[in-house]
Amino acid sequence: MTAIRHILWSCAGAWMAGAALLTPVLAQKAGDPSGIWLTETGDSKVRLTRCGSGYCGRLVSVSGPGLDDKNPDPALRSRSLVGVQIMNANRATSDGFEGTLYNPKDGKTYSGGLTVKGPNLVEVAGCVMSVFCKRQTWKRVN
Repeated sequence: MTAIRHILWSCAGAWMAGAALLTPVLAQKAGDPSGIWLTETGDSKVRLTRCGSGYCGRLVSVSGPGLDDKNPDPALRSRSLVGVQIMNANRATSDGFEGTLYNPKDGKTYSGGLTVKGPNLVEVAGCVMSVFCKRQTWKRVN
């Protein structure tokens, strides 16, 4: 019985090690997030494009007045939000990409990331102190 248990544990360990090695491959197989995405609130669209070893995102449409009026730089507060880069997730990780996110609603830049959840879903996270994170699921616009 001990020999069988040892064989089962060895197989389980090998399987878990193999699954850990496949994680980056599975993240890449999830698909290329390049394209236009509707934010979770439905009030903005963001175009994701290749950037470094990851992706960057620029606003392509916003609802409302669409000015960057919360920007910490007073000279930028009258600019249109359309065209503003809000994501720089240019570093690949085992499950997606990490970098920074600019939130025009409060004018702050957060550490964050991008994870492809499927061909038509991505998860975007913005974090404070890498602990308190707010996540959104964006849907691909056809």
